Amino acid sequence: MENLILDKDKAHAVSQKVGILLINLGTPDAPTAKAVRPYLKQFLSDSRVVEVPKFIWWFILNGIILPFRSSASAKKYASVWMDQASGSGAPLFVHSNNQSIGLQQKLASNESTKDVKVALAMRYGNPSIEKVMNELENEGVNRLLVLPLYPQYSATTTASSFDAVFEVHSKKRNPPALRMVKNYHDHPAYIASLVKQVQDYWGVHGTPDFKNGDKFVMSFHGVPKRTLLRGDPYHCECHKTGRLLREALGLSSEEAILSFQSRFGKAEWLKPYTAPLLELLGKAKTNRLDIFCPGFPADCLETLEEIAMEGKEIFTHAGGQAYNVIPCLNDQETWLDGLHTIALENIAGWQTKVPSASEITNRIAMGQAAEKIMLAP
Repeated sequence: MENLILDKDKAHAVSQKVGILLINLGTPDAPTAKAVRPYLKQFLSDSRVVEVPKFIWWFILNGIILPFRSSASAKKYASVWMDQASGSGAPLFVHSNNQSIGLQQKLASNESTKDVKVALAMRYGNPSIEKVMNELENEGVNRLLVLPLYPQYSATTTASSFDAVFEVHSKKRNPPALRMVKNYHDHPAYIASLVKQVQDYWGVHGTPDFKNGDKFVMSFHGVPKRTLLRGDPYHCECHKTGRLLREALGLSSEEAILSFQSRFGKAEWLKPYTAPLLELLGKAKTNRLDIFCPGFPADCLETLEEIAMEGKEIFTHAGGQAYNVIPCLNDQETWLDGLHTIALENIAGWQTKVPSASEITNRIAMGQAAEKIMLAP
C-alpha cells in the first residue's frame, strides 16, 4: 500500500500508552451560513446518515438543501451559541469538551491511570477525528479506546464514527491497537446519572403532580423507520433506556412518555414524533410538562433550540401551561463518574507502561523463588 504514512522515525515499543478518544457528532465553526454550509455538506454527504442513491441525493443536497437550509440553521445556532465562563462556541462542543477535561482529571487522580490521555474529536467539523488521532499518536498513544458520546448505538452515528476511525487507522503503517465502545444505553452508571439529573431538577423546581395529569416526556433523536426495519437496534435501545429511567423514577408509561424528535424529510421516522405529542398534550390543557433528552449527554442545538424554544412554543400555543426543560447531563459529577467507570471497564488489562528489562528480571526471580518455596518439602 503506497499511501501508508511514513513513520520510520517513530520509536518502537518504548511504551504502551493508552488513549481515550471521545467522539461527538460535531458543529459548525461559527453560527454563520458560510460556516454552516460545509458542515452540513459533510454531515449530509455521509451514506450512513442518508441512505439515498448518491446521484439522486447529490442534486437534492446541493441544489435544494444547502442553498436554503444553511442560513436557517445558522440563525438557530446563533440563538444558542455560548460565550461565557464555561467556554465559547457551540454548546455541543463546549459541554463535550468539559466532559473530556473532567474525565482526564478523574483518570489523573489515580496512579494506575495518570498517564492515560483523553482527547475529544468531532465526526463532522472540527477538531476532526484524523487530526486528533494523529495528535494522540504523536504523544505516544498506541492503545486507543474509542468512546463515542452516543449511549444508544445507531449506524447513523456510532458506526459512522467507527468508519472515520478505521479510515485513519488504514493509512498508518504502525497503527494503535483499538477497542471500541459500541453502546452503554443500559449501563448502571449511565442510568444512575440520568436519574440523578431528573431528581436534582425536581429537587429545585418541585416534582410534577402526576396524579393530576402532569407529564414527563423523554425525547430521543429520531432516525428513519427503515433503519429499524433493516436491523438497526437504536429504537430498541432508546426504549430500554427510557424504561429503566422511568422505572427508577417510579413512573408509569402514562406518566413518562417516550418520543422521537428532529424528523427531516418526508419519509416515515421512528414514532411517536415529539412535536405532535407536545401539541396533543397542549390541547389536553396539561398543567405541567417536564421534558428531558436522555440520548444527548451534552446539550446542543437539538435540545436548546428545537426542544427548549420550538417545543415550548408548540406546547403553550396549543393550550399547555408550564413547560420545563431538564438540562442534559453535561458536566454533572455523577455523569463524569459514569464516563470514568465506562472508560475503566474498557481499558482494563491495558498497561500504561512497558516494564523495563530489570523489572522483568526481578519478576522472574521472584516467581522462581516463590516456586521453590511452594515445592519445598
